[in-house]
Amino acid sequence: MKRLLRYLAAAILAMSLTTGIVRAASIDTTGPGSENKIEFEDNSDVRVDNDNDVDLDADVDQDADSGDAKVKYNTTGGDAESGDAENDATLSADVEVDNTGCGCPNGNDGSWLEDASISLTGPKSENKIKHEDNSRFTINNDNNVTIDLDVDQDADSGDATVEGNTTGGDATTGDATNTFDGSFSVSISN
Repeated sequence: MKRLLRYLAAAILAMSLTTGIVRAASIDTTGPGSENKIEFEDNSDVRVDNDNDVDLDADVDQDADSGDAKVKYNTTGGDAESGDAENDATLSADVEVDNTGCGCPNGNDGSWLEDASISLTGPKSENKIKHEDNSRFTINNDNNVTIDLDVDQDADSGDATVEGNTTGGDATTGDATNTFDGSFSVSISN
């Protein structure tokens, strides 16, 4: 009878170690001088290594020229107009790195022991319920994010010249516009 119960306990233990499903165990009604053990060992070795490198480069070269306007060598000269020159650059960068979601198990907290029992054993029986939890976690996250932005803008409104006329008009410069609107968005989650 003792051997049968030992084999039964060993089978229950083997199933709990290999499948992780059996978390309740009991030994009941054994003879005198029996040795009854329920042992559970949980080993976890989790290693997570996240290495994220992000490099964002922006090189914007802008040149705005409105051109030249000339009125010269006329008896009666009109107006010389050349518009404004403008450059506008906008850049936004959003970088997020999150290494909190490693998916690591929390180890076994031993709560299954509430469902482990040894009862109604004979006199001089040795009864033991043992749980051993060995968990080791190694997590290494290395994230490098680099954003390089080079914006070169040049706006020239040009020349407005009124010269060499008997009667000359007004000289006005014209429009030259550059616009840059950029954004970077980086999200890293480990």
